[in-house]
Amino acid sequence: MTMPAPALPEASADPGGRPPDAGTAGRSPGRLTWMRFRRDRTGVISAFVVLFFFVVALAAPLISMAYGNDPYTQYGQEREGLLNEFGYPLLPNGGMSGEFWFGLEPGLGRDVFMLLVYGIRTSLLIAAAATLLTTLIGVVVGLVAGYAGGKTDYLIGRGIDILLSFPSTLFFIAFMPVVESLFVSPREETPVWLRTVSLITVLTLFGWATIARLLRGQVLSLREREFVEAARVTGASPARIIFKELLPNLWTPIIIQSTLLLPAFVTAEAGLSFLGVGIIEPTPDWGRLIQRGAEVYRDDITFLLFPGVSLVVFVLAFNLLGDSVRDALDPKTRR
Repeated sequence: MTMPAPALPEASADPGGRPPDAGTAGRSPGRLTWMRFRRDRTGVISAFVVLFFFVVALAAPLISMAYGNDPYTQYGQEREGLLNEFGYPLLPNGGMSGEFWFGLEPGLGRDVFMLLVYGIRTSLLIAAAATLLTTLIGVVVGLVAGYAGGKTDYLIGRGIDILLSFPSTLFFIAFMPVVESLFVSPREETPVWLRTVSLITVLTLFGWATIARLLRGQVLSLREREFVEAARVTGASPARIIFKELLPNLWTPIIIQSTLLLPAFVTAEAGLSFLGVGIIEPTPDWGRLIQRGAEVYRDDITFLLFPGVSLVVFVLAFNLLGDSVRDALDPKTRR
């Protein structure tokens, strides 16, 4: 009689006998990260919200053309029947109508919808530029401090400590008038480009230290690993070790920190404009819209509602997106 062949043991992915995951086998790390992110509904929704804000900012001139209004024309001053004798919209809900979707600005009578669209554009431009510069400087300084070690690391570390000890908000308020006085006569009006460059410079100056300190610690840990020692033994130059061995292992913290920096810079820029040291008239700005809304909220709450809600929604969505990106890049951090 023929004996049945003995059953072969199933292949296992590890000594514990667990079967390999057919859904992840053979997939690249980038593919696995994308799969984890797609399964996070909060992250996907937040990504669409953030993308919507950036599209609005980039397409502001096209929106103005299609809408038929702009953020600079004082419609309430040029046309009768829009504002009362106190400068407030005659129509209910801040003057909302088919022509002015979000109503009119009290006093000047500008279109609130276009002020908000261009205000988003201004704030995101400044925050994005500051984020790029901050990340670049922080990565360079962190890599140099962590890899060089010794006196270089000590001096950079003490410089970071000193910078982080500064009360940044008070410095912002004191620094902006000083910068303007260096380039503009007190009798002349400060150009918008100078305010923009000054804001980006100040935000970058106080923003790079945090990411530099984080990456310094990561590099100090990585430079003692076997693959870095092997690269040194084979005669690789410091530049090759940094760019080929260290930097590829730092993309996760770099991306995570960048996603957290941008909403922080948006709120910082809006706060400076709210305090009167940010973007000035007539350029629309998120923070100044909120500042103006805080002045008239007792008589026209609608004017404060739109910029306030939009800022909260954007910052919340970007923070949630940052959390989702972090969990997708490093599942071990998932709470």
